[in-house]
Amino acid sequence: MSSWDRFVDSFFNARVAWEYLPRIIDGFWLTILLALSIIASGLAAGLILAVLRSFGLRPLNWLIVFLVDLFRALPPLVIIALLYFGLPAAGLSLSGFAATWLSLSLVLMAFAEEIFWAGITATPRGQWEAARSTGLSFLQTLGWVVLPQAVRMVIPPLTNRTIAITKGTALGSVVAVSEILGAAQAGVSFSFNPTPLTLGALAYVVLFVPVVILGRWIETRFAWKR
Repeated sequence: MSSWDRFVDSFFNARVAWEYLPRIIDGFWLTILLALSIIASGLAAGLILAVLRSFGLRPLNWLIVFLVDLFRALPPLVIIALLYFGLPAAGLSLSGFAATWLSLSLVLMAFAEEIFWAGITATPRGQWEAARSTGLSFLQTLGWVVLPQAVRMVIPPLTNRTIAITKGTALGSVVAVSEILGAAQAGVSFSFNPTPLTLGALAYVVLFVPVVILGRWIETRFAWKR
């Protein structure tokens, strides 16, 4: 057998690919579910923290800044390990899926809060003053005037951060989450052949290339025209 034949047999073995393709497909759908859950909860939590920070309550702002800096500084894998392996010692147990979801949601929350806050502070002060002069309350000004402008400004960086954090779903494989990478690693362990990893790589391409293209379109669509 030539070197090329050994390479093809190792990474493109048709028999192994056909046998483990269903598991990769299951991992593909689980990855999508996990990614959507992380995006929804992380962005919502980040927006809530940014809105709370806009009230200007110093003790609350200090707490928000501390939490945001903490989860921006900690590697996501460390957070996953702490939640999955550490919480049982405190009497709380999370599944691998829940630990991965919560960990990556907290990381996305931290970055999203800073991005939303940057959008709020970038909104011209005159917008606040003009809205308040018409009789709108602080909350009405924030919700109807400031936030729509702030969110529009931060859509491009939020898109990039969302794409980056969803790629982190692969970290779930370390806590037995059978997403794409977890399913591929299990296939390698049982088949003694790396072909499932090739399938996993192709699955990531199928998943993320459209997402990256969509992100590029969103960046162009919502970029400020100069």
